[in-house]
Amino acid sequence: MTALRLQGWLFCTIAIGVAGVALVAGDALTLSFGSTTGLLLAVLILLLGVPHGAFDTIFAKKLHGVHGWLGWLVFSLAYLSLSLLVLLAWRHAPPLFLTGFLMLSALHFSGDLATGTHFVARLLYGGTMMVLPALLHENEMARLFSFLVAPQAALALAAFLHEISWPWLLATTLAAAWQMRTHYLSGFEMAAAALLALLAPPLLAFTVFFCTMHSARHIVRTWHYAGTGSIAHLIRAALLPMLGTLILGGAAAYFLRTEPLEASMMQLVFVGLAALTVPHMALVEQVRWRN
Repeated sequence: MTALRLQGWLFCTIAIGVAGVALVAGDALTLSFGSTTGLLLAVLILLLGVPHGAFDTIFAKKLHGVHGWLGWLVFSLAYLSLSLLVLLAWRHAPPLFLTGFLMLSALHFSGDLATGTHFVARLLYGGTMMVLPALLHENEMARLFSFLVAPQAALALAAFLHEISWPWLLATTLAAAWQMRTHYLSGFEMAAAALLALLAPPLLAFTVFFCTMHSARHIVRTWHYAGTGSIAHLIRAALLPMLGTLILGGAAAYFLRTEPLEASMMQLVFVGLAALTVPHMALVEQVRWRN
């Protein structure tokens, strides 16, 4: 069994297990989520999810031949400039920022599935974590959004996602069943992600998906793309970017220290993810489209 298949089956097992626990526990699981639990999930995203973006140096080197201190300085400035634009968008146009982040995330997550998957199936899968949680957890989605945008905008966005969640679930179910005819694992991954998003509390569902599917798959693919066969090479490539991310994250946490813990955690994690996603996509999507 290849590393990608092993990772895929591992995600499906974890996702279905978490969804099963959520189904048995019901609303009690959602109600048990306080600021401490949210902080724990944020730490998991930081430790298991964010590092996959630290491998962007490998893509920069192989795609654009970046080398030498001047080349890396220019690359770093361009990368940080894109991140800064995202932060400015959140500061000055929060609803536009959040809508754009959800759409970009759906597009980016769509690349997780195996090569050859139909683009409609990809888009349905990519939007699973944004749309399906609103079917049964509309109020919780609105509450989480309210940490990023004004309450009225949060309610409106959660209500819109709730309205499209039923047709999205139906379309995703049909697409997953169809995908199983040609690539069984991809179809099963779609079904597992949908089940996780539907039943688990939104923040837990996103954490499990982001860490065990999106991030883990990207790391495995980067390992193949680097062509070195050495895990140590990947670790060395990620050290400095990860250190820089931790420093910037610490600085952001300091400036958000006056906010309530849950609000500052949500802003730090999701605004930070958005700021990193845009330049990350600018590199990674080039590889996907070229292939």
